[in-house]
Amino acid sequence: MSTVQRSILFSAVERYASLLLFLVSTAVLSRLLTPKEFGIYAVVGAVTSVVAGSSQEFGGANYLIQKASLSEENVRTAFTITFGLSVAIGAALYLLGGVLGTLFGEDALKAGISVAVLNFVVTPFSMTMVALLRRNMQFGEIAASNLAGNFATVVASIALAAMGYSYLAPIWGMIVGSVAQTAYLIARRDDVRIFIPSLAGYLDVVRFGLYSSGVVLINLVYNSAPQVFLARVLDFAAVGLYSRATNVTQVFDKLVIQVISPVIMPAVCAQTNAGGDLKRIYLHAISLLTALQWPFLILMAVMAKPIISVWLGQSWLEVVPLVRVLCLAYLSLFAACLTYPVLVAVGSVRDALISSLISLPPSLLLIFGASFFGVEAVAASTLVTLPFQAAVAIYFVGRHLDLRLTDIVRATWKSGIVALCSGASAAIWAPLIDYGVIGSVAGIFAAFAVAAGAWLAAVIVVQHPLLPFVRTAADRVLLSAWRLKGPVAVPAVRSDRDAC
Repeated sequence: MSTVQRSILFSAVERYASLLLFLVSTAVLSRLLTPKEFGIYAVVGAVTSVVAGSSQEFGGANYLIQKASLSEENVRTAFTITFGLSVAIGAALYLLGGVLGTLFGEDALKAGISVAVLNFVVTPFSMTMVALLRRNMQFGEIAASNLAGNFATVVASIALAAMGYSYLAPIWGMIVGSVAQTAYLIARRDDVRIFIPSLAGYLDVVRFGLYSSGVVLINLVYNSAPQVFLARVLDFAAVGLYSRATNVTQVFDKLVIQVISPVIMPAVCAQTNAGGDLKRIYLHAISLLTALQWPFLILMAVMAKPIISVWLGQSWLEVVPLVRVLCLAYLSLFAACLTYPVLVAVGSVRDALISSLISLPPSLLLIFGASFFGVEAVAASTLVTLPFQAAVAIYFVGRHLDLRLTDIVRATWKSGIVALCSGASAAIWAPLIDYGVIGSVAGIFAAFAVAAGAWLAAVIVVQHPLLPFVRTAADRVLLSAWRLKGPVAVPAVRSDRDAC
């Protein structure tokens, strides 16, 4: 197995285990916290994530991964800058907690921010160690540390929510998870000299960090904006509904994108340094991604009501129309996870920042205007903002890879057919559930099973580029079955395949 495949395997094991924890914790917390309580938690997370992401990226993972020759001194300097900025900004945010509470008319924000800023002291340690592990493709260690942190987060959040800690429960859970992950990583590391302060060669870190942190900052501001706008213009219940809808829509990201994202940057940089054809790699990647993302999002949109009813409970059915709109809008983000790694690989992190500066401010203005018309209008605005952002990003990538619109169409048209076939086959089950012909749980399983069958048939008929991966996976399943049952089954399996 290649290094990249092994890395994706470790990442997949961790992400799917984390997804299971996410599904369980979301189901439990949705029944322990009201939409308003979850809204307060979401706003605290939105505010803290913006300042945390921008400060930590100055010496963050991307700098440590992309640097061709990395010394211990480089790592120490990167950590020192990251830690210093993180602590300073965390202290400033703590002092501004009361002001933010007054601004949003909710005193609970001050208490939430006062707890959340503790993360600013912890995360620079774990972030630096994880970056080094990613650089060396040691995804087994990363998977173990992430699972330790996620498990601690879920257990602490649910326990505290059950004890009546309200919106503070998931915030304290986040702190507990960060501490658990950092403790695990430090315990597994023999040399902790990388945490000795140093500022040698700081200009190199700052130069890269200015552009990289700018990209991270503006994207975090954009992602947090709907929650902030809704909290200011409407109320925290609206924030809770929109945040939950976003979480449901992003299940595909947790299933697939977050599995491959840790591997994309080091893998793309390595293949570029080895002289690989980046245009071919990019087009092949979006062909594979769209064959998975588009059918999943269409299925989620079609089955949103029974999924929300079973997963979150009847009290969250207001998010159903939001989920459907967001799923349609997210169809345009098929290449989003590739944009930044590709631009860094071609030595143009500056274009990543320019791209964000062109597409995100107008999107923010549209979202802000939509917030005055309700949470549904904010969701509807993504039907304009997300395709616009995708178009700008692809344009900047295309400048370096000599991409044309026809290249994108050729790479994705088969995925479009696969998505339509799987979505149409599942659509029959939604009305059957609504009219009580079949139960919600049974209907969801039936819809997913039928959609999966239609998806596989369409992949075979159109000879999608994903087909070789499907065949490889099927061969491995058959091989595993043979090993369990004994060698008697082997000749029939092999002769059937050879005959085809």
